[in-house]
Amino acid sequence: MRQELLSLPKGLAEEVSKNLVMVARLIDEDPEQAYAYSRIALRLASRVAAVREAAGFAAYATQKYSEALAEFRAAKRMTGSVELWPVMADCERGLGRPERALAMAGEPEVQKLDKAGQVEMRLVAAGARRDQGQLEAAIVTLQSPELASSSVQPWTARLRYAYADALLAAGREDEAREWFGKTLEADKDGATDASDRLAELDGVEFVDASVDLADVDVDADIDADIDEDEDDEEGDDPAEIAAAERASDVAEYYDEDDEEYEPLEQSEADSDADAEDDRA
Repeated sequence: MRQELLSLPKGLAEEVSKNLVMVARLIDEDPEQAYAYSRIALRLASRVAAVREAAGFAAYATQKYSEALAEFRAAKRMTGSVELWPVMADCERGLGRPERALAMAGEPEVQKLDKAGQVEMRLVAAGARRDQGQLEAAIVTLQSPELASSSVQPWTARLRYAYADALLAAGREDEAREWFGKTLEADKDGATDASDRLAELDGVEFVDASVDLADVDVDADIDADIDEDEDDEEGDDPAEIAAAERASDVAEYYDEDDEEYEPLEQSEADSDADAEDDRA
């Protein structure tokens, strides 16, 4: 890519390079934003193959398959390389044309692909078979020396996962469980959800132990507690409540063993009652 950008004026090359860097940085986490940067680069340097390829992948990531296919074709014409052949075929699938993807899988270009490209083409062809409802044909398509190999390569986890998923779709659950397990062995980076698929097959349910406070009606709980307290109070005798309060006051303030004890001031009603007793 750097060599291609050297054909541009220095200032323009730097601007295009910045946009391409942003495409690469955002394409997984924010495809729409990556697509926006790719359009800027495309306006600045549409005759650079690396720009057309980046624009293609950004469009592909946002499921703009027609646009992606056009950009990939342009890049292929500029470079003469066939490395984009599998993703071009997958764009045909995205456009609802699995038969074209299968036709591309049988073209001479496939033989020119490296091993990773050929595995990718096999995955696309199997997906096209599944698009047509041909589950057993998809399973056969994925059966290959690369699948049978015990060697772990960058594509191994994805190939095994696709095979396990196809087996499960065909109702071959025991075999699917075995291959999801093999996928997990090869998937050191957690690129697939093979562990979750295995758990589902084994009937394991994951429960989030944390409680979302937003889902708890705190006000309702408080109101219920208040209502309960009010119900309890309604059933009490006012005289008993007054007696209990006086007893509490005595227990709290009238400690005769306390050197700093001071009698509570009498209320006006209690003073009048004592005066009547004295007169009597």
